[in-house]
Amino acid sequence: MQTIVNENTIGYLLKDARKTRGLTQEEAGKRVGLNQTMVSRVENGRHMLRVDTLFKLLAALDLELLIQPREDANIGNVEW
Repeated sequence: MQTIVNENTIGYLLKDARKTRGLTQEEAGKRVGLNQTMVSRVENGRHMLRVDTLFKLLAALDLELLIQPREDANIGNVEW
């Protein structure tokens, strides 16, 4: 499991997943309605993703998003 802390991290993880699957930026983009330039910007952390676009990219790359509290987080009265 990989930890995402900012847009650069998520871009790197998306790029790694795309390359692992043998897809070009253009091929990955076509799966979700983005052009190659936009995929490049996302992968390089130069574009803020909308949540729906993020989920489309995750689905296109057979990835899922898992949200959990940080191990060192003081979450107070929040019940999970």
